[in-house]
Amino acid sequence: MTRHFLNLSDAGADAVSAMLNDAIDRKAARMGKPKGTADADAPLAGHTLAMIFEKNSTRTRVSFDMAMRQLGGSSLILDGGTSQLGRGETVADTARVLSRMCDAIMIRTDDHAKIEEMAAYATVPVINGLTDLSHPCQIMADLLTVIEHGLALPGSQWAWLGDGNNVLHSIIEAAGLLKFDVRIGVPEGYEPDPRFAAEAQQRGARIALSRDATEVARGADVVVTDTWISMGQAHAQEKLAAMMPYQVTQALMDLARPDARFLHCLPAHRGEEVVDAVIDGPRSLVWDEAENRIHAQKSVLLWALGLL
Repeated sequence: MTRHFLNLSDAGADAVSAMLNDAIDRKAARMGKPKGTADADAPLAGHTLAMIFEKNSTRTRVSFDMAMRQLGGSSLILDGGTSQLGRGETVADTARVLSRMCDAIMIRTDDHAKIEEMAAYATVPVINGLTDLSHPCQIMADLLTVIEHGLALPGSQWAWLGDGNNVLHSIIEAAGLLKFDVRIGVPEGYEPDPRFAAEAQQRGARIALSRDATEVARGADVVVTDTWISMGQAHAQEKLAAMMPYQVTQALMDLARPDARFLHCLPAHRGEEVVDAVIDGPRSLVWDEAENRIHAQKSVLLWALGLL
């Protein structure tokens, strides 16, 4: 059976844990090497990843390309403006063609239904580089980052502040798989899809929603936010005003545990969802988090291709 990575639950708890352990080992083994040097075992030598971008990207584009290089493989980039997808070719037909030419497909797009259609017709693994519904590769990097900094995931307390978006959906999904708790601070009308919380709670995670940012942040091990205005959305003043009480300030971080970690998937709109003193402060792990997109995605690729 072809292994697709559309959401974290596609892999399951054991596989997610195995990927994180592999990422830790691979990152340590290549310490000090030039970034473009292949790993000693080069497990994806001869393999090619097709990367489809229907949304702008810095970290996803660079990290998947570098991941393939470090695994000994190669990648190629398609976007809507220069591929036949932009001229009306169906997702299904694109999936059929790319499956004949490449070993795996990563797609970064808007509607989650597109990636589900891609997976339905592809005969090679399809990996979610971001959709409007979820962002599992980002959360793999987040999990790797906090583990590296000494956090035991089971029973840990995560605080989310801001919009109930795709990144939050994947955090909630991870909480159910790896047994940590998430407190969510969002304004009315911007709540996450309740299906993710329901599934995580069935797996034993505690998911709580509050309108009080201080209640959410108090005692947290990890504080997470994301941009309030996602790609393709208008810079709506009404939404910004609703979100301002959830801005991650130094005062809010001071309510979390003294060793609390701050995460943000980037790019950040400084002065909106987070202030400079926090994102540039000693508890911020955002640069480790960005780098770890490479290491986490290497293990996702290996899992998807049946090598992990």
